[in-house]
Amino acid sequence: MTARRVCVFTGTRADYGLLRWVMHEVREHPSLALQTLVTGSHLAPEYGSTVQQIERDGFVVDERVEALLSGDTPTAAAISMGLTTAGCAAALDRLRPDVLVVLGDRYEALAVAQAAVLLDVPVAHLHGGESTEGAVDEQFRHAVTKLSSLHLPAAEPFARRIRQMGEEPARVTVVGAPGLDNVRRLDLLDRAALESDLGLPLGRSVVVTYHPVTLAPEGVVEAAGALMEVLDRTGDLSVVLTRPNADPQGRMLAGVFERWAAARPERVRLFDSLGQVRYLSAVRNALAVVGNSSSGLIEAPALGTPTVNLGDRQAGRLRGRSVVDCDETVDSIG
Repeated sequence: MTARRVCVFTGTRADYGLLRWVMHEVREHPSLALQTLVTGSHLAPEYGSTVQQIERDGFVVDERVEALLSGDTPTAAAISMGLTTAGCAAALDRLRPDVLVVLGDRYEALAVAQAAVLLDVPVAHLHGGESTEGAVDEQFRHAVTKLSSLHLPAAEPFARRIRQMGEEPARVTVVGAPGLDNVRRLDLLDRAALESDLGLPLGRSVVVTYHPVTLAPEGVVEAAGALMEVLDRTGDLSVVLTRPNADPQGRMLAGVFERWAAARPERVRLFDSLGQVRYLSAVRNALAVVGNSSSGLIEAPALGTPTVNLGDRQAGRLRGRSVVDCDETVDSIG
């Protein structure tokens, strides 16, 4: 019997981290053949060229689609989305997969899903049905849902929302959050090994990941300033800081963090990408995760680390009791 071709699409370090074990299981399945389609910030040196991590993990990259503009505006993002659609259409035409696996809610996911529908490639969508009220990802996620044939949400409330959107119940299966496989299956670093790797003392540390809030971009600098002011007030903390996403104003925000970290080399490190092992190891050893990343609502609680969730970017998501929500002001964060 001919193996079914399963093409897994990834456009950022974040979705690859959640897809790694999905890719592994597809590759190892005797009736399936893994294909990989890589685009977005994976291919950009300023974001760490994280395609190299995919290859270090033992995966063959079948197609690379260069589509990320260097601009930091909504127009640049929109053009990048169009280029992604065109490039992925050509890649899918060459690969001819039996199914395309897409995760989440970014514009890259919508771009490839559009191309797949026109090429009659069924789309299997992970992490659909969720809500992030503070980000344009909300619209992208639900648009991908309507373009998909198979729905693999993380929890029953999300499955219910997908069914309410008119999708056939038989095509909706709750599978849990695949990123939690990393917590269970990866060999994480102990504190001593992690300190040596990062070049930073971690006796008292926090992990900070803060992305632009795409539905309220006008306040991003002020919000980041409030966060940095609070972190400066607690001068004994070491800060493991990760670069923002490739979103409008992401490069500008990264520049703010670069200057702040450079002035505090003894206790702050900014990383383009930590990779899953180092990132989860840092979270496990931290006093808290601070910022507005979904990892603070999913992986951090699974590792037993509290989260200080800033602003509205993750509004609407499920959260555990270890997550504390606050406004993006000094008084609220501090």
